[in-house]
Amino acid sequence: MTELIDAMTEAAHGAGQYLLELPRRAPATTLADFRTRFDAIDAPVAALLRERLLPLRPEAAWVDEFDDSSSAAGEAWVCDATDGAVQYLQGLPQWCVTLTLVRDGEPVAVVLHNPLLKETYTAEAGAGAFRNGERITPSAKAEPQAALVATSQPPFAAAQPEALREAGRSLTAVLLVAGAVRNLGPTSWQLADVAAGRIDAFWEYGRDDANLLPGVLLARESGATVTDAAGAPWRLGATSILVAGPKLHPLMLAALRAGESD
Repeated sequence: MTELIDAMTEAAHGAGQYLLELPRRAPATTLADFRTRFDAIDAPVAALLRERLLPLRPEAAWVDEFDDSSSAAGEAWVCDATDGAVQYLQGLPQWCVTLTLVRDGEPVAVVLHNPLLKETYTAEAGAGAFRNGERITPSAKAEPQAALVATSQPPFAAAQPEALREAGRSLTAVLLVAGAVRNLGPTSWQLADVAAGRIDAFWEYGRDDANLLPGVLLARESGATVTDAAGAPWRLGATSILVAGPKLHPLMLAALRAGESD
């Protein structure tokens, strides 16, 4: 598995360098223009990743970012060539290349690479989580008032109206107790930053399997607590997630539950 992580890291670095070298343009002004530009950058990078990753696991399926088949039996690659494409196309630094190997619905190997930050997160099931080769651990904070917490929404959130309602309700509940609430880019990278203690907690409502899988493995391997908003262990298909350091997690969970009872 160590050799696999090394190969995944090399592939992610190659994809990131390709994206860095593309000429920059002014942000798109229409949805049609955005989609055209996204397809123009994402397709060749995804092809590069397929070329490098598929030989590493010839029997593994290739799962599109918005496909639900990551829960299928056997191994599958769940990859996002331009994770945070909106930020990338806007000229912002909050984007990365995200690679996840899933086995029987569970993430077993992850690489996230942000070439602008020159940072790479890696994790292997049962072997810990790392940033640039250094082991990471979650926040030790135990006071929400001192915490920087983050949240986001799944893609095409309008298709999940209950998630939208819960997002608004929970934001109000958390703002009452947290020191600061932010949305700091791709969901995968925000969870990685929770694993590393840069962000103290992250929550989200709605199903968002492909974007959560890599960060879930990083968080678990770092020692963070990963549940749904009811406190049950997070699993594929869950409609909410809460990730935090062990001391802060029960307090964040209480804040979310208090909002529900209101």
